[in-house]
This record gives sequence, C-alpha cells and structure tokens, in this order.
Amino acid sequence: MTEPNEKPAPSRRIDLIDLARGVTLLAMFVFHFAWDLSLFRLIDVDIAMEPGWRWFARCIAGSFLVLVGISLVLATRDGINGKAFLRRLAMVAGAAALVTLGTWFALPDSFVFFGILHHIALASVLALPFLRLPPLAIAGAIITCFALPELLTSPILDARWLGWLGLGRLPLQTADYVPVLPWFGCVLAGVLAARLALATGLADSLSRWRAVSVPARLIAWGGRHSLPIYLLHQPIFFAILLVAARIATLPAADARPFVAACERSCTGSGQSADLCRRACACTVQGLKRDQLWAKVLADTLTEDERDQMSDIAQACYGRP
Repeated sequence: MTEPNEKPAPSRRIDLIDLARGVTLLAMFVFHFAWDLSLFRLIDVDIAMEPGWRWFARCIAGSFLVLVGISLVLATRDGINGKAFLRRLAMVAGAAALVTLGTWFALPDSFVFFGILHHIALASVLALPFLRLPPLAIAGAIITCFALPELLTSPILDARWLGWLGLGRLPLQTADYVPVLPWFGCVLAGVLAARLALATGLADSLSRWRAVSVPARLIAWGGRHSLPIYLLHQPIFFAILLVAARIATLPAADARPFVAACERSCTGSGQSADLCRRACACTVQGLKRDQLWAKVLADTLTEDERDQMSDIAQACYGRP
C-alpha cells in the first residue's frame, strides 16, 4: 500500500502586503513612542498639537485603512468565508473594546471611544457591498466620503454620541479618533486598488515577490500579526517610560532640601503627593533653565526674581 501524496495548499498571502503593514506598524511605533514621551513630559514638544506629527499620524492611519481594504478584497476573492470573517470581526471588535476599557482607566479624560480598531471593525462590514460593485461606483463613494465632512454640517451632528460619524465641528478630547467619515474613504480606496490589481493581473505579479532577507521577513511577520502587536506595544511603552519619567524627576543632591520643603508645603495645602513631586521637580528644572537656581541656593533672589520663581512654580502646578 502506498501513502497518498497530499501536499498542503500553497499560501495565498502576498508578502508585499504583509511587509507594507509591517512598515506601517514601525511608523506607528515611532509616533506612539514620541506621543508617550510628550505625555510623560520627557520632551518639550507637544506631539498632539504639532502639525507635522499630526500629519504623520494621519498618514499612518490612512495607510492602515487602505491595507484593510486591500486585505478584505484578497481574502474574499474566492467568496466570503462567513465563519472566518465573523471570527476575525469578533477579534477586532474585542480588541477595540479592550482599547476603550484600558484607556478609560489610563486616560479617563481622553479615552478612546472610536479609534482605529473601532473603525476597522465597522468598515469591514460597511465595505462588503463594495466587493462586487463596479469600480466607478466605488470611486464615487470614495469622493463622497471625503466630501461629506465639508458639505454636510448641522448643530445636531455636534452631539458627542454622534462623534463616531465624523460630521461634527466641535473638537473631541480623545487619544485616538478615526471616525467613519472621511476615513472610510481610505478603506474603499484599498478596495478599489485591490479590485483593479486583480482585474489587471498586477496582484499575481506582486504575489511572486517573497521576503527573503532577515529584516524583510521580520517586518512581514510583524505585518501578519499586527493585531496582538498593536495591543501590546503601548502598555510596554508606558511601562518603560513610566520608569524613565520617575528617574528623570528624581532631584539632584543640591536640590533635595528645596524639593523636600516644596513637597511638604504642597502636600500640606491638600494636593496629592504625586502632583507635588512632579510640580516641585518641574520648578527646579524651570529655575535652572532661567539661570535662577544658583541664587535660590544662595538665597540672593531679588523681588522681581522671586516673582519669576512664583510664576515658574504656578506653571508647573498647571494653574494660571
């Protein structure tokens, strides 16, 4: 008797797509690490408000969403596997819920209520009809997605519970905000690009490329496992930078008496110990920056310089 010669079906994954997703992950690491440095005040740049960094973040989010559209087309080219689709949808939706829950405790004033994962979960369902629509219809929908936020305005749409639509004009305080409009247009752009690539044979040509070098294989591996990596990277960054922030705010030997007195005075006024520790360390840094520290140690501040020291301390406490 002979054993049947059965070979496993070859993988239909396109390494180039995994590589692109992995590169986008690396870009996201850069942005999030810089954002965390800003959050912990380890750098002077306010990443959330800096125009260049904000555009960098938009490019990263747009790239992820284009790849979502491409992957959706490639995964359903032989028809939709309902079980596999629902399993993936449940994983993404569950991960989005974890992000909301985690940021609710870590960043209660700016928790994520509709971020990139929330968008991907909803867009995966909204994009299903476009998998079979003509390319011109998809192109029209893309234009509509990007035009509606500029054309459709109403005070009703400013309600916070409608924030996920992206049609409100009021700014929302949240750490990650990727509403349906205009960002669903990026997903549809990926759908259109993949549909055209399959129709023209370009997808077959791209599928022949293989990640051979170690860096390319590592990045592509990250692209294939982007969801768990996305969920894990921020807690790791937070843990590292929390330790770094505590080390950075430890007072030098010459500052300890001043900091100790400052903290006693601060906590005596009813402030939390953590706030007092940060504010007093910030005050020392501000005094050194403005060339007042030597005079503080020698107790030779003029009246104007004492007012300047008071302004520095008030700024560190976050009060006008």
